[in-house]
Amino acid sequence: MSSGKVVLGLLAGVAAGALAGILFAPAKGSKTRRRILKKGEDYAGDLKDKFDELLEMFKGKMEKVQDEVKDYADKKMNSTEEARLKTE
Repeated sequence: MSSGKVVLGLLAGVAAGALAGILFAPAKGSKTRRRILKKGEDYAGDLKDKFDELLEMFKGKMEKVQDEVKDYADKKMNSTEEARLKTE
């Protein structure tokens, strides 16, 4: 299982638990709604942060692969050019 799925599952579980705790707590409806809204905003911010981290990690890996492919292509072009020069 990928770490992204684990993080999302963990966040969903925490959100569900917090929501259930708020809903079953003895408080006025307006206060409960404000708590739910605040928790939702907090979890949305956390989820965005995790997504941004995952995106940055993905970008870093893609850049590394691009560099490796470019290096490989450059080496092949150089060896092909050397071989062509030797046959002339």
